Amino acid sequence: MGDNGRNGNSGNRWLSALLVAAGLLVGFCPIDAPAQRISPELEARLSESQLRQYRTHLQAKSAFDGQLDEYWDDVEDKRQARRSKRANGQSFGRQDYVLEQPPKYGGPPIPPDVARIIASLKEKEPEQEAEPRAALADFLANAKAHFGFVPTPTTEREFKRRYAEEALTAGLTKLQVVRVYALETGGRGTYDMQAGIDPDSKKGTPISSALGYAQLLSGNSVNELLKHGPRFIERLNAMASARGVSGARAASLRNKAQVVARMLRVARSVPNHWNNHVKLGALPKGQGIHALNLDADIGPWLQVQKLKDVLQTAVTAGRPELTPAELELMNLAGPRTGLDMMEAAGRNVPTANFFSRTGYYRNTIVRERTSAELIQAIDERMGVNIQKPGAIEFITIFDEVMLDRRAGR
Repeated sequence: MGDNGRNGNSGNRWLSALLVAAGLLVGFCPIDAPAQRISPELEARLSESQLRQYRTHLQAKSAFDGQLDEYWDDVEDKRQARRSKRANGQSFGRQDYVLEQPPKYGGPPIPPDVARIIASLKEKEPEQEAEPRAALADFLANAKAHFGFVPTPTTEREFKRRYAEEALTAGLTKLQVVRVYALETGGRGTYDMQAGIDPDSKKGTPISSALGYAQLLSGNSVNELLKHGPRFIERLNAMASARGVSGARAASLRNKAQVVARMLRVARSVPNHWNNHVKLGALPKGQGIHALNLDADIGPWLQVQKLKDVLQTAVTAGRPELTPAELELMNLAGPRTGLDMMEAAGRNVPTANFFSRTGYYRNTIVRERTSAELIQAIDERMGVNIQKPGAIEFITIFDEVMLDRRAGR
């Protein structure tokens, strides 16, 4: 597979592990003690035949897990090598990627009767409640507690209109924005939608901090504020000074500018690196910053700016025209990684090359595809979701905004 000794040898190790997992070399592979450990309670419930079958499964699964670790180690080795090449101004070739999809377990399964016994024992164990993820109420509460900030509410239609106006001014197209919205929110998302929460029923459990039409994570909000906060402050103050603005509205805008300035100072208090933005975003003050997405004035700016930054990265790299699916690929994988996936060398290799191990298995649309196949899958899903009510309304509002612009209104 690879172009160096380590990867070449690992191919043979994968083959051996695969044969073990398939039960063809069970006698050859030494038993991994931790993997074979069976609790006394379970062992007491199993017959000799069941124990033998279960141990065979554990042995094969242990061998497969080693094979999977080898695979992801090779992926990371290749990734580090590409980073070194990029730093030295060198281009990539197919030899710089792992060319096989991640291995899949094909060995003996847990016998159904054993699985039932294991399940019955787990039912007796006290459930450990996972620590709940921050939810919309947490973002709002922390915004108020740490910054005295309450987002200005608005209607769904008005938020979409402001978003469309901002997007067109930023140089994004109607289809780019609406199809990204369709993919990120299922075509029916609301401006206060959080990942894991149904936008209509408001039921569900948060699965991440992602908010809004572009589903920005709290780390994204910190990152965008650092880059564009000063301009947001200037813009709010300019709006407050505009002719015809009521006194109450002007006071609200100036207060909002002061809030953004306080938030910006917090964002600047950590080193300017993505990992630090993520860590800050998970803390109470970072969650308060994330509430900017819910504001009628700043929310559209913040989210559209994230997409514009992605687009600008592509323009700088010589790709001035992006399809909606390509824009979303860069949004999903990260701008630089998305560009690598669109290059000739990276287009037809497994997506595992471009995602962390946990990210790969968490994103169902990513798994077992090449980069080109992922772009196609994104485009197909966009095509389905753009027919949903929220996306249809968004298209209508974009058309209205563009008509008003042509008419000079």
